This record gives sequence, structure tokens and C-alpha cells, in this order.
Amino acid sequence: MLEPSTIQLLRFHFSLFLMPVYWFALSQCTNIQLNDALLIGFILHVLVYPASNGYNSYMDRDTGSIGGIEHPLPPSKQLYFVTLAMDLIAVILSLWISTIFATGILLYILASRAYSYRGIRLKKYPLWGFLVVMILQGAVTFFLVLHGASADKTLNIPWQGMAAASLLIGSFYPLSQIYQHQQDREDGVTTISYLLGYRGTFYFSALLFTAANLLLWILLSNQGKVTGFFILQLFLLPVTVYFLWWFFKVFKNIKAASYRNTLYMNIIASICCNAGFIFLLINTNSE
Repeated sequence: MLEPSTIQLLRFHFSLFLMPVYWFALSQCTNIQLNDALLIGFILHVLVYPASNGYNSYMDRDTGSIGGIEHPLPPSKQLYFVTLAMDLIAVILSLWISTIFATGILLYILASRAYSYRGIRLKKYPLWGFLVVMILQGAVTFFLVLHGASADKTLNIPWQGMAAASLLIGSFYPLSQIYQHQQDREDGVTTISYLLGYRGTFYFSALLFTAANLLLWILLSNQGKVTGFFILQLFLLPVTVYFLWWFFKVFKNIKAASYRNTLYMNIIASICCNAGFIFLLINTNSE
């Protein structure tokens, strides 16, 4: 029987925040193998991401708010063993997709562990921690999904898509850290958001989000999907509006850089991005 703390700290709901890259990659796949695509979705969002969340919580033992949980419970040893079991199952199931996909998932897991493990603790380095998250959850995941979901297991992955996925992850990741500056510093962790400061975090995120949209423009216009790009921007409009509203609130008072406002940013961004990329996926397969 799983303990309440184990279920809570796996943070299955957090997978929703990381799901846009999955839909984005699928929208670029013109010969989807449906069974493989569904299995990949299960491996990432039910096994790999929650296991990474749980392992990170086991190592951090946070007492303050963390991503998606305002009052985290103390982790137990059960959480550690459950994350190992989930990782093992994820790698085994990944072999059904391809050896390249399984190798990528294994490398993702190892890098995720190095990010949190006290003996390495990449997360305490602002640049390295940021790059690991941005590349793993962005470009690497985009590559693995597009490769694994394609019927021919293609290795012809558009670099613009990989780069755009990383920039999208990179634009939201510092915002997710903005309310944790004090808690992270007490744990010996210097995040990219802490390094940039409150206002700098917003400027940096806006820059990366703009760059991501530029690459999306290049990618979709090269595919003759200019209309799709502009419709995607309509889906992303609430994200921009909330971002600007939140920025002005923080500009006036840094107390607005709170857990609740961060959570709302994550929810709005994930819903809008997921919906936008699902639209692109439907549009691609209806042509």
C-alpha cells in the first residue's frame, strides 16, 4: 500500500506542466504509430516525470511549498524505492519502442538523478541546473517522442523544433523558481532565478519565450503552416496576458512573486500550450 506522502510527492499532476513538448513533438510527426505514441505518453507522464519528482522530493525534503504542492508531506524511504521501481519499468517498456528511445530514457533518468542527488547536486549550480532541465525536458524529450512515435522510427528530427522545445521549457522554468529563493538558499541551492533576481527572471523568460516563438515561426512557415502559427499564438495569448499582469505586480511589490501566482502561471501556460499543440497535431493529421 502506497503511503499518502509517496502519492503526494510523486506529483502526477505536475506531468500536465511538462506535457506540451509531447504534443508539440507529435504535431511534427506525419506518420504516427498510435500504439507507440500512447506508450510513450504513459512512460513519460506516468512513470519518468513522477519518479523524477519523487526522487527530487526525497533528496530535498522540502518543508515549504514546491511545484504543485503548497504543503508537502515528509518523504519516507518507500518513496525512494517506488521511484527506482518506476524508473526500471520505464526503461523496460521503452525497449518496446526502440533501443535508441530506451537509451534516451535511461540517460534522461541518470541526468535527472544527478540533478537532485546530494553527492552531485547539479541543481545547486544555477547555469548547469538550468541547462540540464532545459535540454532534457525540451530538446531531448522532443527528439525521443518524435523518433519513438514515428512509424519508421525516424532520426530526421528538425533542429528548430528541438531548440523551440528547449526555449519554451527554459522560458517557464525560472518563473517556477521565483517564489523559492529563500528556501533554495537555505538548502545551499543557487537557482537561475535567484541569480537573475525577481525582475531579471521576467526579462529572461520573456526573451526565451520570444526566441521560441521565432523558431516556431521558422519551423511552421517552412512547412507552409503560417496560418497554424498565428492560430497557435491565439492559444498562447492568455499566457502573455497573465505574464505581463504578473510582471507588473512583482515590479511594484516582490511579494507578488508568490507560490499561488506561480501556480496560476504554470496552470495557464500548460493548458494553453497543450491546447495549442494539440490543435497543430489535429491540423497536421487532417491535411
